[in-house]
Amino acid sequence: MTAPGVIHRQTLGDLLRRTAARWPEKQALVCGDTRWSYAEFDRLCTQLAHGLSAHGIAAGDRVALLSRNSQHFAALRFAIARLGAVLVPINFMLNREEVAYILGHSGASMLCASGEFAETGAAAAGATSPRLVLLPDDARAEPGEGWTAFVDLVSDTTREPDVELSSDAVAQIIYTSGTESRPKGAVLTHSAVIWQYVSCIVDGDMRPDDVILHALPLYHCAQLDVFLGPMVYLGASGVIVSQPTPEVVLPLVEQHRITSFFAPPTVWISLLRSPLFDQTDLSSLTKGYYGAAIMPVEVLAELGERLPQTRFWNLYGQTEIAPLATVLQPSDQVSKAGSAGRAALNVETRVIDDDGREVAPVETGEIVHRSPQLLSEYYNDAERTAEAFAGGWFHSGDLATVDENGYITVVDRKKDMIKSGGENVASREVEETIYGLASVSEVAVIGLPHPYWIEAVVAVVVPRPGQTVSAEDVTEHCRAHLAGFKVPKQVVIADTLPKNPSGKVLKRALRQTHTRLLENDTSH
Repeated sequence: MTAPGVIHRQTLGDLLRRTAARWPEKQALVCGDTRWSYAEFDRLCTQLAHGLSAHGIAAGDRVALLSRNSQHFAALRFAIARLGAVLVPINFMLNREEVAYILGHSGASMLCASGEFAETGAAAAGATSPRLVLLPDDARAEPGEGWTAFVDLVSDTTREPDVELSSDAVAQIIYTSGTESRPKGAVLTHSAVIWQYVSCIVDGDMRPDDVILHALPLYHCAQLDVFLGPMVYLGASGVIVSQPTPEVVLPLVEQHRITSFFAPPTVWISLLRSPLFDQTDLSSLTKGYYGAAIMPVEVLAELGERLPQTRFWNLYGQTEIAPLATVLQPSDQVSKAGSAGRAALNVETRVIDDDGREVAPVETGEIVHRSPQLLSEYYNDAERTAEAFAGGWFHSGDLATVDENGYITVVDRKKDMIKSGGENVASREVEETIYGLASVSEVAVIGLPHPYWIEAVVAVVVPRPGQTVSAEDVTEHCRAHLAGFKVPKQVVIADTLPKNPSGKVLKRALRQTHTRLLENDTSH
């Protein structure tokens, strides 16, 4: 007898199977020379699920994935889900010790790593001894001792795995970068992730005829679950690449007639500054999405001028909500420029003070959420789970204001709020002001230790190509537009800003690099 749970089941593996049944011959994915129809994609994921089982992986086991974007990554994502195992994607920029912590903390039974990261993966796996699977790439195609080749995971079996799997089963544990010494593992069920897909599809106006370029890292839930997952749910088509550089992205938009592209502001800025931008036919690009960091208003205006056919969405959220929380629609991009928009379809959001009361429109508070998209817990961390859900709401750690119509404007992360001489300074406000200088390409504002002010405002500025900007230019501009205590005490002119593979500026790295910059400063 078929169990009732199977009849009502809604899991990630089910979504792919249903799409393949609707559009078996439709192009699902392109990655380099690889092209899969939905029927081929679905069949491979079933074969991989059986192969994982043959190598000892069972429902509930954690399978870690350390790789750049590839067709192998996409296939394993859905194969792991179909088997009922748990995906643990790992940031490939982490060092051996950091990877080892995630493998150990998650209790991963298997690590699938591409050749580029095989050495790091093997060293990190030493203490916990997960099974090792090599995903071929240009760095290394053949497995060495102790490794299983990806091709050896592909079984001949094409029937559905006989697995009892609930919609509330855990689909993935994604480790947050966070500010703590150790990352937290956000536990997300199939149900939570799929509810989030629905929010993305409705609020992002996603459609089956979209052609989506997946250039941001799939280890991050933004690309994985805001774009790749909904793409499969709808039966849209995608192109996967491993790097979001202008030299890669812009030609692919023209070649594949890409209609939909997501990137953080830093990547959009790099596209605008590339000489290829005006040499490439971008007329097919009708949907542009940004998130992961705040888009400077000046840059948003430039995008509107240079891509007039493209509608833009601001997507705000975080790993713990799978990750979409609020959306600023295309119709609001000008009138509500700088806002993160309003709560997504399946999300309830408030901005509260330290006592849990909703703030008035002019006040700053913390963003909190209720949603079926939210994590179940932080893995093996009851204390931080309890803190995050205090008062019956999930506490985001982001500071914001909210206007009379419910539009939320993120002021800063709590960790990025600078307290200088007893006054709070939002780094975003200072950054927006500096972006008003035409000669500025990028800027990051941080707080650094100061002998008098305790913490002082410092701006790290990257000039536009072919232009110059001085520290005095930045300081004078800020003095003309900001209160004195918000004006940077120091301006550093730099060639680049450190970023993670998702394009987010690594302010923590900037703080570490410049931590002693002001230790001898005597200015009051």
